[in-house]
Parts: sequence; structure tokens; C-alpha cells
Amino acid sequence: MRTALLLGTLAVGLTSCTLTSRSNVGSAGGNLIVDVQPDRGEGSNYLVGESVRIGVTTRAAGYVTLVALQPNGYASTITRNVYVNPGTTVFPRPQDGETYTVAPPRGLQRVRVLFTRVRPAAAPVFGGVYTGDRWNTSTNDYLRPYAPADRDIQETYFYIR
Repeated sequence: MRTALLLGTLAVGLTSCTLTSRSNVGSAGGNLIVDVQPDRGEGSNYLVGESVRIGVTTRAAGYVTLVALQPNGYASTITRNVYVNPGTTVFPRPQDGETYTVAPPRGLQRVRVLFTRVRPAAAPVFGGVYTGDRWNTSTNDYLRPYAPADRDIQETYFYIR
């Protein structure tokens, strides 16, 4: 059930977006995340029903959480507190046994990557509709307890057609 819910949420969020990378969104320490890209590259288009993969490149080992903000403003956690080694990790990973399938609503899909060098004390909970600056405030608040040198945040996007 969790996989179906995750896939449905991701599909909804990823169906009509183009991914581009933006460095150091918000109040993060910076430069621990080198790159975030969808498998088709920045500015990509995905049709409803297609699969998308997201590559995350980090300079250090740590924990990654992916959060999606769908075209309708609904946010959800795609994956949380996944340990990664330095280098590129592509999500979903083979061991996850999942596929990220793009689903409506169509439009701009944003994916934010939250990174900490230390294992987070709490599992992030992002759900519901985010309007105005609430998206930035919520993700920055989640990272605030960690030292600036131990956290980073970046965002990418793509279009669901």
C-alpha cells in the first residue's frame, strides 16, 4: 500500500514538470549537494504514465529526503532519510523496488532535495497544500537544527504534460 501511495503521489507530482537545478535554496549551508537532475535533464517534459528518475550528486556521505511539490500545491515526501555515499545516487534505487510514474495534475512539478550529514533525529513529514512561502519555510525549518556545514538543500523541476 505504501508503494502504491508513494507512486500515486509521485505520479501526480511528476506528470507535468520540467526539472532544473537550483543551488542552495533557502537557508541551507550549501555545496554538499553538487547536482540534482531528472533522467532527461533540466527542462524535461514527461507525459502522464511515463517513468522519471532523479539523480542526486553529493560531495559527502549523508541522508537524503526527496519532497515533491505538485502543480496544484500539494506536497508529499517521496523518500526520506536515505543514506547515500558521495557521488551520484539515482532515485528510485534498484533496491527500493519502486518506479516513479508521472501522473496528473499536469504542470510544473518541483522536487526538493534535503541533505544532512548526520542521521536526522525525526522523519520529515511534508503533506498537504503549500501556498505562498510555506514550502520554503517548512523545508528550511526541517534543516535548521543541523549545523550549516552539515546540511544542504537544492531543488529541480520538470513539466508534466
